[in-house]
Amino acid sequence: MARRQRHLGRRSSFSGGVEVNKRSASDENGSLHVAVACGGTGGHTYPGLAVAHALQKRGHRVTLWMSGKDVECQTVEGWQGKVVTIPAEGFQFGLSWKSIRTLFRLLGAFFFAYPILKKDRPDVVIAMGSYSSFAPVASAICLRIPYVLHEANVVPGRLVSMMSSRATAIAISFEASRYYLKHLWLVETGMPLRIDLRGEVEHQVASSSGAFSILVTGGSRGAQYLNEIIPQGLNQVKEAGGTLRVLHIAGLNPLEPIQEVYAKGGVNAKVLSYVHDMEKQYQAADMVICRAGASTCAEVCAFGKPALLIPYPYAVRDHQMLNARALEKAGAADVIAQDELTVDWLASYVMQVIDEPSRRAEQAQAALACANVHAAEEVATLIEQVHHAKK
Repeated sequence: MARRQRHLGRRSSFSGGVEVNKRSASDENGSLHVAVACGGTGGHTYPGLAVAHALQKRGHRVTLWMSGKDVECQTVEGWQGKVVTIPAEGFQFGLSWKSIRTLFRLLGAFFFAYPILKKDRPDVVIAMGSYSSFAPVASAICLRIPYVLHEANVVPGRLVSMMSSRATAIAISFEASRYYLKHLWLVETGMPLRIDLRGEVEHQVASSSGAFSILVTGGSRGAQYLNEIIPQGLNQVKEAGGTLRVLHIAGLNPLEPIQEVYAKGGVNAKVLSYVHDMEKQYQAADMVICRAGASTCAEVCAFGKPALLIPYPYAVRDHQMLNARALEKAGAADVIAQDELTVDWLASYVMQVIDEPSRRAEQAQAALACANVHAAEEVATLIEQVHHAKK
């Protein structure tokens, strides 16, 4: 997630060893057909869509491969292009009936994906790392279609770990991922953002003359624990004399209980399941309280917002904590573990942030230094280079 020049042309050798033995029909007019596998949570779908739009702007044909989850319906609304919905579920390890069922479903997803990819053959497959990417990637291997993996988090997920050795190239969001991934064509592109920020972002690190604005978000699926603790903590800030304006994005969780807590404390709060204009919400916020998924971290940095990161404690390989620590090390965010978060601690922390505008300004500048708003374009360029290298 850095601004420095990246070496996208580095391709002296590859570990994937795949070669295209049949050109796509789109090859004839110079455009590519790219399959973007990005189903699952918003942390996979949003960056996948960003890459898809970047490819479309370059005249390429894009097929989205989704998992059919409810959260995807709002995410892909307005998409102009082909969508393939593939039955899939998360990986389960160990010996159990659930893991056996998962294995059969993965096989079923593979046999579903293979004939579709064979019939409408893409030039390149790009997988954003979700479990639903397994079948398209496995099919690409069998069909000798080059594929690119994008790892959003510091530590690679299961899909990227399993499929990295045969990938033509791997894109990463954090420099620290080089410690976990060894590949001859490894490119730090940053995290593709869901919104086009170039020249549009106006960051205000100082609180306005009115209420102190706080954006609370638990990611696309919400965060039940945060929905319980944060309203109580912000109510205490109000009781202590703080003037707040809160936008609380609750995800798929019930809204009424959260609204009732804020109303009881007299906090000016709007509680929503989802918003389409996140760029406006970030611009209006004086600080952000959120999880530490890769997409959220990238957005906070792009808008230069002071943030309190509360990593999801049950994330695979504790990847959210590693994401958060990377930003904390850069001075771009504060971090607290969920099991250490209390109502009193949160209230004290927020009041301290309100009272220290210079601290907010320093953190905002550090966040901006970590941002790369051109990540989607860089991934699109990498995909084009993979295709040309394999022609």
